[in-house]
Amino acid sequence: MFTVATANVNGIRAAVRRGFGAWLDDRAPDVLCLQEVRAADADLDAALGDGWAGVHEPARTPGRAGVAVMSRTPPQEVRAGLPAVPGAADADGFDDSGRWVEADLTLPGGALLTVVSVYVHKGEADTPRQEEKYRFLDAVGRRLARLRERAAGYPGGGHVLVCGDLNIAHREVDLKNWKGNVRKAGFLPPERARIDGLLADGWVDVQRSLAGPGPGPYTWWSWRGKAFDNDSGWRIDYQLATAGLAELAVDAVADRAPSYAERWSDHAAVVVSYDLGG
Repeated sequence: MFTVATANVNGIRAAVRRGFGAWLDDRAPDVLCLQEVRAADADLDAALGDGWAGVHEPARTPGRAGVAVMSRTPPQEVRAGLPAVPGAADADGFDDSGRWVEADLTLPGGALLTVVSVYVHKGEADTPRQEEKYRFLDAVGRRLARLRERAAGYPGGGHVLVCGDLNIAHREVDLKNWKGNVRKAGFLPPERARIDGLLADGWVDVQRSLAGPGPGPYTWWSWRGKAFDNDSGWRIDYQLATAGLAELAVDAVADRAPSYAERWSDHAAVVVSYDLGG
C-alpha cells in the first residue's frame, strides 16, 4: 500500500506541541502534504525528523500560510508557486504566497506521480478577498489541466494527486449547518461550482468516492464552543486524483482526534491508501 496523508496543521510548531509527532509516527505515510505550516524550513525539518525529502514554500508574509509536500522517497523534481500561464491574468501573482507546491515522484514500475499541496484561503463574501480567492481557484484550474496533460504524455504512465485545504464545502452533506452558511465564504455557489467543474473534467474526490454519500465525514471544526463535541463540522480538505489513480484507492479516513483535548489542529488529516499493485 502507498499511503498519502494531507493535513492543515494550523502552525507546525503548535501542532508538534499538541501531539502531531505521535500521530505522524503512528500513521507513517509514504507522502505527507501540509498546509498552513507557518514556519521556516528549519522548523519543518525539526517537526518531521529524519527521512523526509520534498518541497516547502513559506509565505512571503511570515506566520501566514505555507505548504509542503514531503516524501519518504526523494522526488525527481519539485516546484513552488503557480507558474505563469500566457494570457491568463494574475496566474503568476501567487508565487511566494505559500499556497502551492508540486513534487514529482517515481512510483514502482516507473510511473510518474505528481503530488500537489494547496492551501486556498477562506475568503469573505462580497469583498476583494473573495475575488482574490476566485482568481486563485481559476489559476489552480488552469495549472491542473496542464499537469494532467503532462501526466498523460509521460512514457511510463502518469498520475496527479491534489491534496489540501480548499476552504470549500462542495455539497450540503459536506457541512453540518449548511442552511446557515449559504451566503458565507466556503459555501458560496461560485466556489462550489469550481469543484463541480473539476469533477466534470474527470478529477475524482477520492474520500467522497470511498466514504459514500455522506453526511460528512467532516475535516474541520471550530476551536470555539461545542463544534467538535457535536461534530458540527465542514469537509473542506480533499484528495483529488486523476481517474487512473483514484481507481487504486482502497481506503480513506478523516483522522478525527478521539477528543477535543487530543486535537493537534482544528483540521483532521485525510489519509488515503492506494494499492499500487492492483
